[in-house]
Amino acid sequence: MSKLKLQGKELRAIGYPEGPVISIAMNVMQKNYKHHGKEEVMEILQKVLASPVEYTNDAVLALIAKELIKTTESAEALSFGEGLGEVSLNNSGIPFNVFGQEHIEEGAMHQMYTAAKLPIAVAGALMPDAHSGYGLPIGGVLATENAVIPYGVGVDIGCRMCLSIYDIDPKELTQCESYFAREINEATLFGSGAQFDHASDHEVMENELFHQLPLLKNLHGRAWKQLGSSGSGNHFVEFGVVEIVEKDAVLGIDAGLYVALLSHSGSRALGANIANHYTKLAISKRRLPQDAKNLAWLTLDEEEGMEYWLAMNLAGDYASANHHIIHEKIAKQLGRKPIKMVENHHNFAWKEKYEGKDVIVHRKGATPAGKDVLGIIPGSMTAAGFIVKGKGEEASVNSASHGAGRRMSRTRAMESVTDKQFRDEVEKHGIKLIGGGKDESPFAYKDIEVVMKSQKQLVDIVGKFTPKIVKMDGAKHKSWGKKGREEVTGE
Repeated sequence: MSKLKLQGKELRAIGYPEGPVISIAMNVMQKNYKHHGKEEVMEILQKVLASPVEYTNDAVLALIAKELIKTTESAEALSFGEGLGEVSLNNSGIPFNVFGQEHIEEGAMHQMYTAAKLPIAVAGALMPDAHSGYGLPIGGVLATENAVIPYGVGVDIGCRMCLSIYDIDPKELTQCESYFAREINEATLFGSGAQFDHASDHEVMENELFHQLPLLKNLHGRAWKQLGSSGSGNHFVEFGVVEIVEKDAVLGIDAGLYVALLSHSGSRALGANIANHYTKLAISKRRLPQDAKNLAWLTLDEEEGMEYWLAMNLAGDYASANHHIIHEKIAKQLGRKPIKMVENHHNFAWKEKYEGKDVIVHRKGATPAGKDVLGIIPGSMTAAGFIVKGKGEEASVNSASHGAGRRMSRTRAMESVTDKQFRDEVEKHGIKLIGGGKDESPFAYKDIEVVMKSQKQLVDIVGKFTPKIVKMDGAKHKSWGKKGREEVTGE
C-alpha cells in the first residue's frame, strides 16, 4: 500500500486556515496515518477542525487541535469589533434538572450551565449518561425560542437506534451463529470513509433539496454511495434476544423471548458537512464568549436558519434510510418480516410545545420520551439495552438518556484496557464480536443498570435486549467470539 501524501491545498479546501497548522497537520497525519487511505485521513482532519477541543488530549491529534485553537483565538482577537455583534450571556441561567448527577462529570455540568445562560434558552435538562461534548454536552437537552443551534444537535445529525423484532426462537442464534454473523457481515459496511461500489435505491436521494442547496448538491454523490452504511466509533449492528415480561399496550408484543436486530448509526458525511457548514455561519453571525462559541445559533426567521432546519431534517431522513436498508437486506435473507420495529433519533432538534409555548428542543445524545413514545436505550457490546416508553415528564423536557454513556475517553480506554481484559470480558458474556476495539470496550461505559435507575421517573421499561452477535467498525482491530480468537480482515 502506498504511503499517505497530503498537500496544503487539500487541507485549505476543507477549511483549514492559513498558517503553521497546515504543515503541522500534514506532518502529523503523514507520520502517524501513513498507511491509511486519504479519504479516511481527510475525514479525521475534518472532525478535528470541527471539534478541536475534543482532541486536545488525544495522543496523536492534540498537536493539530491545539494549533487550531491557537489560530482561531488569534483570528478572533484581530477581528474583534469588525462588524460582528457581541452577544452577552445571562448572568443567571435558566434552571435545569439533572438526573443521576452523582455519575456526571464536572465538564458536562459546566457545559450545561453555559448553555443555560444563552438568551434564547427556555428550558433544559441533563441526562444520567451525560459527558462532555462540543457545544451542548452529550446527554444535554435544551429548549430554545425560535432558534436552532447546529452544535446543539451535533455533527452526526439524526444518529439513531432501530430495532426489528422477529418471531424466531432465540436458540437459533446459538445453533446457527455462523449464519447470523454472515448475514450481518454481508448486509453492512463500517468505517469513517466507507462507501459502497454500487449504491442502494431509496427515495430520500430524490429529495429536491439536493438540487436546491449548493452545499447538498455537492454532497449528493458521496451520500448516495454511503447510503445503507454505518460509521465508526460506537456505531453497531447486532443480533440479540428481546425479552418481553408482560405485554404492553403500546409495544403490542406478547410476553416471551424473540430474536431481534438492533442498529445504531447516523447520517455519515452528509450530516457532518451540514453541521460544520452551518455552525461556521452561526459563529460568524453571533459572537459569543469563547467557552460558549459553539453554542452559536441561527433563528428560524433568517435564511440560514431555515436552510439548516431543512438540511437537518433531510439528514435525519437519510439516517433513517441507512437503518431501513440494512434491516430490509437482513429481513430478506431471513425470509421473515419483523413483527415490530422500534426506532428513534437521539441527535436532533424538534418543534414541540413546552408549558404551552412553541419551542425548539435540542436533544444531543438524548432519547425523546414524550407520553407513550417508544424508544431504545442501548448498553454496550456486552450489556443489555432497553425498549422504553416515555412518561412525558416535563422536568426532563420529555427526554431520557440515549445509552449508558462513556465513563472514559477512547484514548484512555485504549491505554488502560489490556487485550486480555477485553477478550475475557467479551467471552464471559458469550458475545460473538466482529470488529470493535478496546476504545469501545464495556469498561469504557457507565453501568446501564445504574443509568436506568436514575431515570425511573422518565421512562417505563417494556422490553430488554441482550446482545449476542455484534458487528462494529474493526478493520484494524481484533475480535474475539465464543469459539476463540480470530483476525478481522475488514471490509
